[in-house]
Amino acid sequence: MKILHTSDWHLGQKFLYNGREEEHQMALDWLLATIRGREVEGIIVAGDIFDIGNPPNYARRMYYRFLTQLMGTSCRHVVIIGGNHDSPSMLNAPRELLQALNMHVIGEASEDLADEIIEWKNKDGKLMAVVAAVPFLRDRDLHFSVAGESGAGRVERIKEGLRRHYRETGKLVKEKYGKAKIPLIATGHLYATGAEASERQDNIYIGNKENIAAKDFPGVFDYVALGHIHRPQKIGGKHHIRYSGSLIPLSFSETKDEKSVFLLEFNGRQLEQVESIPVPTFRRLKTIQGTLEEVEASLRRFGEKERSGLRPWVEALVETDRIIPQLDQRLHELTSEMELELLKIRVLKQYQALDEQTATPELGELEELEVFKMKCRSFGSSPEEMDELVETFLELRGWMEEKAQNES
Repeated sequence: MKILHTSDWHLGQKFLYNGREEEHQMALDWLLATIRGREVEGIIVAGDIFDIGNPPNYARRMYYRFLTQLMGTSCRHVVIIGGNHDSPSMLNAPRELLQALNMHVIGEASEDLADEIIEWKNKDGKLMAVVAAVPFLRDRDLHFSVAGESGAGRVERIKEGLRRHYRETGKLVKEKYGKAKIPLIATGHLYATGAEASERQDNIYIGNKENIAAKDFPGVFDYVALGHIHRPQKIGGKHHIRYSGSLIPLSFSETKDEKSVFLLEFNGRQLEQVESIPVPTFRRLKTIQGTLEEVEASLRRFGEKERSGLRPWVEALVETDRIIPQLDQRLHELTSEMELELLKIRVLKQYQALDEQTATPELGELEELEVFKMKCRSFGSSPEEMDELVETFLELRGWMEEKAQNES
């Protein structure tokens, strides 16, 4: 059986206020062509289908169009889980309709773990695979507040909640399907121990960014399809526990990552092959760094290159120990006739050590949680208070996103 693992599409993302509809559509078209060409029988999307809880209409159309087009391919089985960027209510709204088409969406955790166990059957009703479709587990799914509990205590309760969820899910799968000679697969959307990211990923929960270790996934699972980290990789040296990474680069820090999807080939429960299929680069993201003279020279060379695809997006990092009047205007005038778009210009002071450089971030680059933390620190909130404030903020944000979705 051939199964494709992908995640972190982030449809509807705004990149420094620029829309990404074209390249996302090109990526989904490529994905559909890959499914057809490789005769894929099942696809797992491990969360963060959308970039925000209330995505723009064009992003929703792209999502439903892709699912509709799958119906004309060899791919008869679909499992989609919600990520921390997704709205559970929005994903789950057409759940029953999609389920009738053999497309299973698990937007959020259920009180009954059996709801997360998805059976894939062929046309004759024969069982082909089982997927424990564990979505992003929100704080409210993992622990209850305890009066007087410390921040460290809450973090450990969250981690234990994650481990418990997978233990209990694995137990259900083993009891019912442990003797079946079919692939048993789990999903997850979290930050696993040892995962390497191109930049700081969202810390989904308070406290330590590492939520769960490879050894915490039950041995009954023949493959664990993870989402949240944008760089494709194995976890804990385990061949069968992987992040597929994002479909396209989502920031300038990801330009050196090779984007990919994983094609799994099973013979019964035996995972015979995991093939990494590179995703083409539809729009080049380029970082140019150096002195002003070096940056200008590099921009000229880059602008002269012939290339296909969408116009590249470029950031310029200028190293200097002096104020450069009208720097933005100077570089924008230089690149005005080039086949590129200069989206970002930043100054790095030469006399500072590289690890001491703290460029002022632009508001458009920051997540809401980062802005909230910065505001708390500016008011003198202590580290002890921060954990509780962050937990309250995450709960409030989740409630507001669901309320906005329901109202729309």
